[in-house]
Amino acid sequence: MTAPTTLPVQLSPKVLSWASMLDDTARDQAVSLGGLPFIHPHLALMPDAHAGLSSAIGTVIPTVGVVLPAAVGVDIGCGMIAARTRFTSSDLGKRDLVRLRDTIEHAIPLSPGNYNKRTDRFPFTAARIAELEEWEERDSVDLSHSPRWRVQLGSLGGGNHFIELCLDEEDRVWMFLHSGSRGVGNQIARIHIRAAKEQCARERVRLEHTDHSYLREGTREFDAYLRELRWAQHFALLNREEMMDRFAWALADFVGDPDVGEQERINCHHNYTEQVEIEGRRVWLTRKGAIDASRGRAGLIPGSMGARSYVVEGLGNELALNSAPHGAGRALSRTEARRRFTAADLDSAMTGIVYRPGRAWVDEIPAAYKPIDVVMEDAATLVRTRHELRQIVNVKGT
Repeated sequence: MTAPTTLPVQLSPKVLSWASMLDDTARDQAVSLGGLPFIHPHLALMPDAHAGLSSAIGTVIPTVGVVLPAAVGVDIGCGMIAARTRFTSSDLGKRDLVRLRDTIEHAIPLSPGNYNKRTDRFPFTAARIAELEEWEERDSVDLSHSPRWRVQLGSLGGGNHFIELCLDEEDRVWMFLHSGSRGVGNQIARIHIRAAKEQCARERVRLEHTDHSYLREGTREFDAYLRELRWAQHFALLNREEMMDRFAWALADFVGDPDVGEQERINCHHNYTEQVEIEGRRVWLTRKGAIDASRGRAGLIPGSMGARSYVVEGLGNELALNSAPHGAGRALSRTEARRRFTAADLDSAMTGIVYRPGRAWVDEIPAAYKPIDVVMEDAATLVRTRHELRQIVNVKGT
């Protein structure tokens, strides 16, 4: 695939876009955000960019001296994890994949607000909880708002979060899933989004949108956010690790072999902030729906429900702030998708894939997303493809 030679497009003095398909709202959100005085050197809009609640999803935002909690968003640390097993499609044989789907649903709680009933079901959970408890105490992370965070570990959520069994170009079996920091991350985010708005209001900062409110370095509010942001990012990473281990347990049971023989595992955030140096200046780089695509870095770019996904390697495109898209990116709102499509349309789009049919997932139909081919073509200067994955089982929460 060859990316259009016109990319990136300069939308304003400080906004570059790699999206050949871009809605007007996302464009306006990016231009507005790019006009803030602390952006350095520019915003980078990824190929999957589309309108979000506060800023366009698929935006890479470098800021000097401040962080914007609303730009990081409420699903702190959301991301992808994939693991390649030693199995091939022949090891799956003619077994009924519906049984694997059901076992996964039994092992991993699905849907918003649905958590584990206990924390001692699997032997690997306790160490992760202990690690997060130690981090909580060490960094004085206030989790009083989320007393049930421990039972959230190892749960999927809903929306575009998913679990998939996939085959690559050599028919090797991969486990693949997408999730974030669950209810506890959401609570942390909302507390600090409110703190940013209060800080800007006290300091009489004039902003075009209140969601551009920020926390300044050197303030108590900034330090508290960074401590709790990092905890939530780590929770999200461990949450994916926990679910992947449960997925491996389910797959081993399904195949009748206690060892799935993991060959590699990739775990990457796409909603987070980290401190980096760009053009000699120290900045806070927020990837809102984007992955780290530094040279040689492994990453994951999922397609939509029913569309293939990619294991990639970063090309280190400095103009794109060493970033790449995090998925296909929505082309239709959830409301519009539900208006246009039916459960029968979804079932047709999912031909050959084992999933749980029903109208609850119609807003995730592939036609509601940008074509993944277009996104990957636009990303040709950002990443190279290592593996192409096609799903044979898909599990989602409502």
